This record gives sequence, structure tokens and C-alpha cells, in this order.
Amino acid sequence: MSEKLPFQPVNFAIFAALRVIIGGLLLLPYKVRVPVCGWIVSRIIAPLAGYDRRIRENLAYIMPEMPQDQVKSLMRQVPDSVGRTMIEVYSGKEFKKHAADTPILGEGMNAILQARQQGRGVLLISGHFGNYDVPRAVLSSQGHNVAALYKPFSNPYFDRFYREKITAIGAPIFPKGRRGMAEMVKHLRAGGLMGMLIDQRMVNGAPLEFFGKPALTATNAAEMALKYNLLLVPVYGLRGEDGLSFQLVTEKPIAYATPEQMTQSLNDSLERITRQHMDQWFWIHRRWK
Repeated sequence: MSEKLPFQPVNFAIFAALRVIIGGLLLLPYKVRVPVCGWIVSRIIAPLAGYDRRIRENLAYIMPEMPQDQVKSLMRQVPDSVGRTMIEVYSGKEFKKHAADTPILGEGMNAILQARQQGRGVLLISGHFGNYDVPRAVLSSQGHNVAALYKPFSNPYFDRFYREKITAIGAPIFPKGRRGMAEMVKHLRAGGLMGMLIDQRMVNGAPLEFFGKPALTATNAAEMALKYNLLLVPVYGLRGEDGLSFQLVTEKPIAYATPEQMTQSLNDSLERITRQHMDQWFWIHRRWK
């Protein structure tokens, strides 16, 4: 049963409007709603929200030599991927069912299974690339309890709706904060799996590199791996050319070193796969100062 929330007129009105939009898309067949939402975000929302400008500025900063026709193409392709990911996540159980048979590539999966047999916790590290919830959807479909850390929305109505959707993909989920962190550590020390994204700018992060430029990056994943003897595995939900299918890429676990060195290896991993699929990383983020 959903928790009862105190009535907040403004937040409820905002949630109701968003719920109508998302609900309307969810009425469409799955294979129709995904490209439709991609088109809406790419053609309507991105220009209005300033995503086009941010993509152009990010690319000019890290790849000033990129031809302008490629930049313009990415200004359409990137928001399309963002929109597809958004409605896939809000599709909850349907998305999980769609992704369940995703092929798993790379040498990381054997290491994950071995860690599970040993009762060793695993941190699945990814970024805002492709669909970042594919690892949870695939592994939870195989019977693994894959937790996730998420930042609660300020709107309590939308936050409840969002939690219901992402919990349907994989559970448990932990809100950022002291309590959530304590629950997350307990889950990992019991041999659980945990998905984390590390590619957003953190004011108090370490000054590491991403695409050859300084990028403040949180090192807490590496610090936890060292403290609790966790496996640290880069994973990616790589979107297929049809825009609907995926491959789950699991890379070799990160070797233990200093937290900064390990986190730099994670940045390097994300950069490598992004360079191969430039349209699939969320260039709409303010990754660099």
C-alpha cells in the first residue's frame, strides 16, 4: 500500500500534470512509446530546455575539432537517447520484461558470479550512458537482488511514483543520505549487488580527468570497495541500432589501488565506450565547470 502523503496543492498540481503526460505515453504500445518519447525530448523539449546549447558547449570544450555537422547530429541524437531512457525507466515492469533477454558481453560477468558464490558484495559502476538501468533489469531478472542509490525528488507525489517504477525494475532502492548509505552498506556487506552512477560533477569530488579535461568526480565507490572488500565492475546498457534493444557490457573488475586511481580507471572506462558511441552519453549534463 502506498504511503499517505499530506496534501500539498502546488506539488500535487505539478505531479498531476506530469502524470498526465507520462501516463499518456504509457498508454502507447511499448515499442511505439519509446521512439515517440525520444522524438518529443529531441525535437521539442531539448531546444526549450537549453539541452542543445549545453551539448554544443560541452563538445566545443572537449572536442573543438569536431565538424559542425556531427555536432548538429548529436544535438538531435543525444536528447533522443535521453527521452527513450526516461520513458523506459518509467515503464517499470514492461521495461524489465523487454530487457530480460539482453545478451551479456565482456569478462565482468564471470567475476560477478564468482563474487556472488563467495558472498562478496559487488558495485556495478556505470554512467548516464545508453540506458543505465539495463544492468539492474537484466541481473534482477536472473534472480540477483540489485540495489540502487537514488536522489529523492522534492515533490513527494512524484518521488513516490518514481520509486514505484524503479523498484519494479530492481530492488531494494536506497535514498541518498545517512540512512540510505547505512542500508546500502548493510546490503553490500551481506553479499548484495549495487548499481551506482559516477559521472555527474561533484563539488567536493576529486579533480580527475574525463575526456582529457578536469572533472570533479566522487570517489566514494572506490573507497567503499576498499573498505568492505567489494568487487568494482564497470557495466553499461548499450543501446542497439534499432533504438529498442540492448547489450549489457560488463568489463573486467577495477584493480585495487588508491581511491583516486580506481575512480580514474572508471572515468577512463566510461570515456572509452562513449568515444565508440558518442550519441549515447548524456552530453546534456554540466560535467565540467
